Amino acid sequence: MLAELSIRNFAIIESLTVSFERGLTVLTGETGAGKSIIIDAISLLAGGRGSSEFVRFGEKRAEIEGLFLLESVDHPCIQKCSEFGIDVQDGMVILRRDIGANGKSVCRVNGKLVTIAVLREIGRLLVDIHGQHDNQELMDENQHLHLLDEYGGVEIKQAKKVYQEIYKRFVELNSRLKSLTENEQEMAHRLDLIQFQLNEIESAHLQPNEDVKLQEERKQIVNFEKVFNALQSAYDALQGEQRGIDWLGLAMSHLDDVSDLNETLQTLSETLSNHYYLIEDLTYQLRNELDTLEFDPERLNTIEARLNEINHLKRKYGQSVEEILSYAAQIEEEIETITNRDSHLHTIREELQSIRKDLLVEAKNVTQIRKKSAKKLTESITEELKALYMAKTTFAVQFLKEELEDSKFTQEGIDQVEFYIATNPGEPLKPLAKVASGGELSRIMLAMKSIFSKHQGITSIIFDEVDTGVSGRVAQAIGEKIYRVSEGSQVLCITHLPQVAAMADTHLFISKETMDGRTKTNVKPLNEEEKIKEIGRMIAGVEVTELTKQHAKELLQMAHTVKC
Repeated sequence: MLAELSIRNFAIIESLTVSFERGLTVLTGETGAGKSIIIDAISLLAGGRGSSEFVRFGEKRAEIEGLFLLESVDHPCIQKCSEFGIDVQDGMVILRRDIGANGKSVCRVNGKLVTIAVLREIGRLLVDIHGQHDNQELMDENQHLHLLDEYGGVEIKQAKKVYQEIYKRFVELNSRLKSLTENEQEMAHRLDLIQFQLNEIESAHLQPNEDVKLQEERKQIVNFEKVFNALQSAYDALQGEQRGIDWLGLAMSHLDDVSDLNETLQTLSETLSNHYYLIEDLTYQLRNELDTLEFDPERLNTIEARLNEINHLKRKYGQSVEEILSYAAQIEEEIETITNRDSHLHTIREELQSIRKDLLVEAKNVTQIRKKSAKKLTESITEELKALYMAKTTFAVQFLKEELEDSKFTQEGIDQVEFYIATNPGEPLKPLAKVASGGELSRIMLAMKSIFSKHQGITSIIFDEVDTGVSGRVAQAIGEKIYRVSEGSQVLCITHLPQVAAMADTHLFISKETMDGRTKTNVKPLNEEEKIKEIGRMIAGVEVTELTKQHAKELLQMAHTVKC
């Protein structure tokens, strides 16, 4: 849910911080008070199109920040953030967007700078804004298949997983087939090139990790004098004229003489004795190391020449000997494939023929499950439309094509789905995007949102005046429907309908005032008495009478009954 929104220097808003609660929150107020500006700010926060016009006059930049709380550790937003290297702790996601007076935007998610595209990817998993004229996911026919699959749930997901595993292999085989049937002259040139490269690598007789070992050996030879002097000085300090080891032996002997007097002396004697023998052993190791040291300038020249040869190959074939050897294995396999091209073509075509049959079976299975889900979805949306007094409206999920050629197989199957609707009896079904009147469109969108909001996992759903063009019992039905949506997701709703406002769990009143010649927007949560007054204003207009207040109380009582 959206827990808190902070806005500074945005349009007519100077500084505003709003806390939001779960359930249904309505925003009401006079036209022009700034209700839609708040929604515009949330839209920009979720990756909407920005402009310098949003910056308050006379200011350098507008700042918008929102805190979202995720109640599930499996929320898709957490995975999406992880993909972009964004850490999410305690289920908190903070989106921030600054828009400069020059029109440039700076976007952050949990403090990390991101592009607008990344902000939009994350924002769409947190906020779904639906307005009267917005081009929403429900209106985009390219998204209808995705929505149907979400509605189908686990059954479709499992069927698609089986299909997509086969499809992945199908795509790989087609890619290999295409590469083997390309221009033969180009393939001959390719064979000559990679054969030359393989010969060059093989003639170097590279050994795994050879470059690392040679660099280490070169380091030892280059630093021979420094190492020798250090070892010799250390050995001389212990066994030379000063004979440090003898002084340690003398100290050990003195302590040993008195070690039987008390436990402390015994412990000190034993400790020194242990260290003496360790240092004595170390002295022998230093001597052995000095005896094995050998300076060979010719070996250094050999190493330098070999490393130059390896570096020459690195510039062509990889950053390390391992990468070069891996590339050699890769082109060796490619050479074998090109050399035995006809045999490989035959094998690939046979496998493609077999896998195509399996792919078709699984694709048809996905289609069958989708059609079953489409039937249930149609029934569900029809029921929702009836509740919104659109009983004569016909909704249908149309499967537009089922061609079975290879080119028609996609990652999602072989189906193209689009939502169709007819708002009046006798009219033909038309694409949802071409539905005419605003009032009908609002109710259709609300009916569909009631269904899909349960499956999309969106944190916050925002309705921006979707109740435009309706009244009476339809307005009451819309209010109840919006409230039902809020039971599964946080809902913010701008409304001019008292029937919708009465259903609110939280009622925010938006107003504006002029101070020092500048206009600013204020947000105030209403208590019960203030709700009655505001709903009365929405019913009657400017003058609120006792009768109007009584009507407002009745609406609130009806809303309470519906909620219970």
